[in-house]
Amino acid sequence: MTHPSRFDPTGRRRPTSDRFDVRRLNPPNRLWGANGVAFGPDGRLYVAQFLAGQISAVDPASGDVEVVVELDSPVQAPDDLAFGADGSMYITDLTPGRVWRRGPGGDYGLVCDALRAPNGITCVGDRLFVNEMTMNGRLLELFPGGGDPVVLTDGLALGNAMQLGPDGWLYYPHMVDNQVWRIPPDGGTPELFARDVHDPVAVRFDRGGTLVVLSRGIAGIVTRIDLATGARSVVTSGVAGLDNAAFDAENRMFVSSFASGGVTQMHADGRIREIVPRGLDGPYGITVDLGGTVHAADHYRLARLTGSASDEPGGTTRALMPFVHGVTADDGLLHTTSQLGQVRTEDPARGTTRLRATGLNEPGGLAVAPDGSLVVAESGAGRVVRIDEADTLTVLAEGLAHPVDVAFDERATCYVSDDRLGAVLRVDDGKAVTVADGLGSPQGLAVRCNKLFTVEVEHRRLRSISLVTGESRIEAEDLAVGLPPGVAGPHPAPVSAPAGPPRQFAGLALSPDGALLVSANGEGSVLRLTIRRRDNRNSRGNRSAEHPEETCE
Repeated sequence: MTHPSRFDPTGRRRPTSDRFDVRRLNPPNRLWGANGVAFGPDGRLYVAQFLAGQISAVDPASGDVEVVVELDSPVQAPDDLAFGADGSMYITDLTPGRVWRRGPGGDYGLVCDALRAPNGITCVGDRLFVNEMTMNGRLLELFPGGGDPVVLTDGLALGNAMQLGPDGWLYYPHMVDNQVWRIPPDGGTPELFARDVHDPVAVRFDRGGTLVVLSRGIAGIVTRIDLATGARSVVTSGVAGLDNAAFDAENRMFVSSFASGGVTQMHADGRIREIVPRGLDGPYGITVDLGGTVHAADHYRLARLTGSASDEPGGTTRALMPFVHGVTADDGLLHTTSQLGQVRTEDPARGTTRLRATGLNEPGGLAVAPDGSLVVAESGAGRVVRIDEADTLTVLAEGLAHPVDVAFDERATCYVSDDRLGAVLRVDDGKAVTVADGLGSPQGLAVRCNKLFTVEVEHRRLRSISLVTGESRIEAEDLAVGLPPGVAGPHPAPVSAPAGPPRQFAGLALSPDGALLVSANGEGSVLRLTIRRRDNRNSRGNRSAEHPEETCE
């Protein structure tokens, strides 16, 4: 059975290993998240994917997916899109602050490059409007044919998806204030139309003129408001992290999810039908608790996978957790890092969260030391830091190029991967000592018995390094990590703002039963690698000394 994915549209690529059996815990994802959606002139639904810088066209009847705007196009971080009367696609490029025009022939033209986090965009005939997803954001009219932008209003508390209503007014959300506002397209005084709307992220109108407001929360709430009477109806869909919606000619609503991607048809009563299944946006850091449940840091959420048939394709959303990047489980707790520079400790049983550190520069992978302290790879600062029970931070090692992940062996020795140095190092008395170098972007780290395992993203393989003999060997190849094959340009680099795309991180974790879990972030799955049992005994019935680390298998 083939599993087409964003990494491999054919679905024929398979990880290979001479020593491990490899299986997916969940199906690959066809999309890199899903943000703005709009029907094009050809009747297909076009889906912006902010996390990757890609736009795909989806056939709503078959679910077929075709990439239209490639990962290496001029567009870095598309968050919303709209079609003009001539068939041109207009795209908001959020982190660079740009708006692009993609012509019917596939040519690109820059419409504007002086915006702050442009997000919501809509076409009204030949006119083009955009708003900014920032505090004190603006709503502007842009002129693709030339001319300076015109500001209709400012003071938006994080704008987002907007649309012209049947009454001729532009409707748009204030995400922070839980409000919907409106303004005439020719300017004037904006009006507050609806307050106390649940986490509004997108404002849309169905074919009958009813206002439909999507919630970005975990419950997937949709609020419908009658423009004439103000009467409301609220349904809960269960689609966590709704982002945008579009209505086809038959008034069927199709929604996207920033948290788990996919395209879902949603009925007025909240019932859903998946057109493109939801899945993992990454994942990035992964961990396994003592019960065998996998927890995946998926940028916008913390996802849970058990490996059972009852799992959702992208795992169950345990919590929406913006910009989560690293995660490790210990003694019933979940410790996480985020692109906000924070380290947190979650207690799922009690429902509590404890902030452990702030202001870190790109914290990545983390591990719990034998003494109970947290050790974090601070990628942007080139450091490995320790956070004790009193939340005091000390530096264990510095001067690294780009540390990504950390792991401990049974002797409490700390190891760190550095994907720019191409090395795995050991932390000894404040210094980083090379254990293995010449590696291809090593990222995820784990120690099993007397072996150190790392994911070489550049070569898409898993490598082991014996901590007894120093022997190094390839354990698995053709892993769906990093960028898809054939992508010419680099993944969009993150910006300093927290809304930037996530840094690449192919995590690695050790299960209590000895299996290895790989974050296949290229395709949106988690791989479970179980060693094949074999008899290593010699003629005297003893374990072979050729690989002494095998004794704990």
